Amino acid sequence: MATLLQDKYEARKAEVNARFEQLRANEEELNRIFAKIYNMEGEVPIEVEDKYVSVARIFDTADEIPESYKGNKYVRTKRDEITSLLSYAVGCMFGRYSLDVDGLVLADQGTTVDDYLAKMPDPAHVTFMPDADNVLPITDDEYFDDDIVRYFIDFVRTVYGEETLERNLAFIAEALGGKGTSREVIRTCFLKDFYKDHCQTYKKRPIYWLFDSGKKNGFKCLVYMHRYQPDLLARIRTDYVHEQQERYRAQIGYANDALVSAERGERVRLDKRIKKLNDQLKETIAYEEKLHHLADQMIKIDLDDGVKVNYAKFQDVLAKIK
Repeated sequence: MATLLQDKYEARKAEVNARFEQLRANEEELNRIFAKIYNMEGEVPIEVEDKYVSVARIFDTADEIPESYKGNKYVRTKRDEITSLLSYAVGCMFGRYSLDVDGLVLADQGTTVDDYLAKMPDPAHVTFMPDADNVLPITDDEYFDDDIVRYFIDFVRTVYGEETLERNLAFIAEALGGKGTSREVIRTCFLKDFYKDHCQTYKKRPIYWLFDSGKKNGFKCLVYMHRYQPDLLARIRTDYVHEQQERYRAQIGYANDALVSAERGERVRLDKRIKKLNDQLKETIAYEEKLHHLADQMIKIDLDDGVKVNYAKFQDVLAKIK
């Protein structure tokens, strides 16, 4: 049955905020009881300030958060809730989570899609399949079949239904904020904000790693560290970066051909596009050399060493954690 994400959000907000007020009421009642026991009624505060209630409270926007809540680390906004949805969706794309079973699914070193299927109640009928090769490309346009935005839209369609897909994507985009169509806003979020939010959630110890060619967004992809295999970098290089370079060359060729008969205004647009594509191609060529150097080493990791140690082994090709 088709479902509106906005309705789900409003229901969650009501539940979370009711829990917030219930905890406050419980704490104030305890204060009254102890004040009475120790004969301190009228001498100690009974009311619990907003910033000291230690469960979540949701506001639609940051502008709606009253001053009295400042300092409460549990306060959340609609954007925070949607960011959590994106994170859960990516977890399903990697097989860390599943729509078919509760809890963690793939969380051991070197696990594969076969391991995922083995944990399903009906392996022949899985609601949402994780990505086969543990590589989710993030580019400024849809170049790959497993493009992360396309995959996310499939997730929303699967969970909430085809009938409400566009309305749900619009709700997600409105919560994230930004310019453009719903899909453009979501793509921008994955390009610019998702990894920063992920690193913040995991206290600078990310479990999804961002391979990043640089500021021109020539090529980015997410991988799940628990599914890492020593040949992963070689596959990223040959199956994705090389393919992306060929697409850039093709796009540059098409744009140059179009310049021949383009009007003045169109020529300006095409010149900008050609420059951008050339910059991205140049960036990916330099990045491919770094990947090649590391891929040839077939580096192994040990999850017991922790994220910091393992991440450092690939620091030349991974996004910097700020």
